[in-house]
Amino acid sequence: MDDIEIINQVLQGDQQSFEELIKRYQHFVFTIALRYSRNREDAEEIAQDVFVKAYRSLADFRRDAKFSTWLCTIAMNTTRTFLRKVKPRMDPLDPGTVHAQHTGNSADPTEKRSTHLLVNHVIGLLSADDATIITLFYKAEQSIEEIGVIMGLTPNAVKVKLHRARLRLKEKLELYFADEIKEILN
Repeated sequence: MDDIEIINQVLQGDQQSFEELIKRYQHFVFTIALRYSRNREDAEEIAQDVFVKAYRSLADFRRDAKFSTWLCTIAMNTTRTFLRKVKPRMDPLDPGTVHAQHTGNSADPTEKRSTHLLVNHVIGLLSADDATIITLFYKAEQSIEEIGVIMGLTPNAVKVKLHRARLRLKEKLELYFADEIKEILN
């Protein structure tokens, strides 16, 4: 079933069908919340709030965009509201002391996970906007236009911001993890 069919079922009174939407998008929403909050517990709380808000507002979903785009907008707004209410926390990871470990075997699932963790960590070192645009484009596979809707930007502005975010990501990778990158590429 696609998202629209599930939404129609929920709106017709089958509240249990909403669980399928939660299963499909819980990782997506959690990732967005974590990018901004940088705290697992806060991200879990935010994700829960996002789905409650989405459920309550489901009748307002206009269907002129993908459900994931609409949900992402709710996630970003909920996260921003949450973060305004809490005091900023110190990032427990010092980027200068965090190093990924690699085995040297690119077919090794452990190395792939390590590489994935390395990239995620470096994305976490970016500003919230840069991390969000990278996450939306590469992990959530949102189009330039969808990212524009989510972030309130024109498609051209998204392209420029994405380009600049990629450059900053590359700089951080080269700055903090030059040895690991060389090992991955070999």
